[in-house]
This record gives sequence, structure tokens and C-alpha cells, in this order.
Amino acid sequence: MKAKISEEQLNKYSKNMDNNISAKDRIIAWPRMGRIDIPLKALLVSLGAKVIIPPANSNEALELGVKNSIEGICVPYKLNLANYIMALNQGANTLMMFQAPGSCRLGNYTKMAQKTLKRMGYEFDMVIFDMYQSKMKQTLQAFWHVTHCLNPFKYYKGFSLGFNKFFAVDEAQKQLFKIRPREINKGDAEKCYNKWLKIIDETNSIWKAKSLVKKIKKDFKNIPIDDKKFVPKVFLLGEFFVVLDPYINHDIEKILGDMGIEVERQIWFGDWLEGVLKPSFLNKKESHRARCVKYAKDYMKRPIGGECIETIGDTVYAAKNGIDGVIHLLPFSCMPEIVSQNILNKVSKNEEIPVLSLVLDEQTGKAGYITRIEAFIDLIKRRRIKINEINKDKKEIINV
Repeated sequence: MKAKISEEQLNKYSKNMDNNISAKDRIIAWPRMGRIDIPLKALLVSLGAKVIIPPANSNEALELGVKNSIEGICVPYKLNLANYIMALNQGANTLMMFQAPGSCRLGNYTKMAQKTLKRMGYEFDMVIFDMYQSKMKQTLQAFWHVTHCLNPFKYYKGFSLGFNKFFAVDEAQKQLFKIRPREINKGDAEKCYNKWLKIIDETNSIWKAKSLVKKIKKDFKNIPIDDKKFVPKVFLLGEFFVVLDPYINHDIEKILGDMGIEVERQIWFGDWLEGVLKPSFLNKKESHRARCVKYAKDYMKRPIGGECIETIGDTVYAAKNGIDGVIHLLPFSCMPEIVSQNILNKVSKNEEIPVLSLVLDEQTGKAGYITRIEAFIDLIKRRRIKINEINKDKKEIINV
């Protein structure tokens, strides 16, 4: 990792920040998104930072976010704002957030939140990661700003721990989604997953962190499963935040797993970080984004922001690779995903794959939400049984 940045560059970067807070006095917080807290905490603590992790998203957080947000803004913003308020109330004085280009309003989240929080009387420093410009250099500058750490080994340890923990959390979730619908003893997969989250969080050695993925796979293999059970597969995709956050999506992965469905989520922190920070010439395999751009080309020629092109590309890919259905999650009023939702009608028809779009906001009722999912799952199960019968008949005709 090339981490050399001149002191002049670092000072220039910090001119746009609040320099009234010394590095030793900084207490850093960031929004809750999935389990980003585990790896990001490891990275920052390795650099000598003090951190505060706001509570997991809840009804209390949502009410707080809605109360202090403008009407019509999407639910990810509302929950992010609530996370900031809760963290500041706990003593944080430095807030971190990344921004994105295109029509997604994520690029304006930090500016909007900053103005709102200042108007509410909070004093803090907002550190913005523009991770689509200058990538690793910009990231290192932001971390230097909040820690003033210039020790290359600490950066090596922090990024190694952080990245390996991202990959480990992703792997634990992938194994959970695979085993849960097949497990013989209900709850075994969940217990194994929670055990490994604790282990990942407590791991502070680089070499131990690098071995986590292998150990997680091995441990999940010991869970008794019914490998002959009929288990349809569903792609879960859509807007980054609502796909990752179990509170706002009503823990849809568990709902589906309990219904006997294997979830193949298409958004992973590890993949996203590699795509954003890793130079393209170092990629040994096709990136998720590159695959999506390729498969979406008949429906969308270029990215327009957010996860729009990924939503379209992943759906086409699912249809061409035997996936039984697609569940598309989007926040109410999310511009890129509204575009996706309209295009998906044509994709579903042309590619012959069932698609269910679920719009989420603070008004989404769980009972109606589950009813729609149940109806969709019933549809894809009957469709899969019919396809299997047709294939069986074709095979018998060929054998005759």
C-alpha cells in the first residue's frame, strides 16, 4: 500500500476541516450500516483513535431522524442523522461519512446533516470521504486528519485488520444465508453467526484476522443440514443502505431464510471497498460493478448514480444463471432506484425472471411487508417446481 503523502498535502487537506479539535481529543463516530462498526472500529483504534459507536438502528432512532429531517427525504438520511445525534449526545466530536456522485442524494447527506446539526447547537468536525476521487490518497488524508498518525506500521495494521474483518463479516453472513434455510436444528446457523461476530470483533492480530474467513467456512460446515431439501434461491439487491440495514428492511434475510429461501445478497462491504480503493490493474477477477455494467448494457448504457446500474445488471445476471427470483429494496423517493424500478418491469418480462420491488420508509408496516414477500415466495416455488417438471419430462423424452 503506497501511503506516502507529504505534510504539505495533509495540511492543505485539513484547511477545509475544523482544526480546533486536537487529534488526542477527537472522539470519532459514523452512521450505522450493517456491521460496519466492527471493522471500522478496528481500523481507527489501530491508529490510536477514540471511537463511539451509536446504538443499532431502532424505532427510537427513526423517530429522532424523522423529527429533525425535511419532509420527503429518504429513510437512509433520517437514520444517518439520528446516528449522528445519538453519537454526539454520547460525547463524539468528530463525524465521518462518505459521499457518492450522480443522482443519489448520498452526495449531499453530509452537507445537509452538517447544517441541521449546527442549527441544533452541536459543535463537531465533519470529515467527508469522497471515495470516488483520488481513492486511497483521499482516504489516507481523512484518516490522518482525525488521528494525526504518521506511523506506516499502524496504517498497515489498521487497514489489514479492517479489510480482513470486512471480509470475515461478509463471509459469516454468506454462510448464514446458505445454511439457515437448510439447517436441521433451528437456530444453529444464527448461533454460529453471532459467535463469529464476537470473535471477529475481539481479534486484534493481523495473522489471526487473515485466517478468519477459512475458520468461519469450516465451522459452518459442521452444522447439520438437509442437503436434499428443495431450497429456491433469491437475489437481494437495491439501494446500499436498505439492503444492509436489518432494522429498516425488517431483517428480510431472516424472513426469507425461515421461509426456506437461500438469499444471495449482491451488496457486500468487502466487494465495495475493493472496487473503490483497489487499483483496477490489481484485480484478479471481474469486479461486481464491471459485471453489472456488462449485463445491464441492453437496458442502461452508463451509471447514473447510486446502485442503479448494479440493480439492473444483477437482475439480468440472475436470470441467466438460474436464480429463481429477485427482491429489489429501495427507500421511498430514492431517485436512482426509482429509475431501476421502472426498468425492472421490462427486464423481468424480457429475461423471464420474477421481480418484487419493496419500497421502504418509516410508514412501512411489517405485516403487509411479510404478506407481499410470502406471496412472491409462493410464486417462485410453484414456478421452480413447474420448471423442474418440464426439465424432467424433456430428459425422459431424450432417454427414450
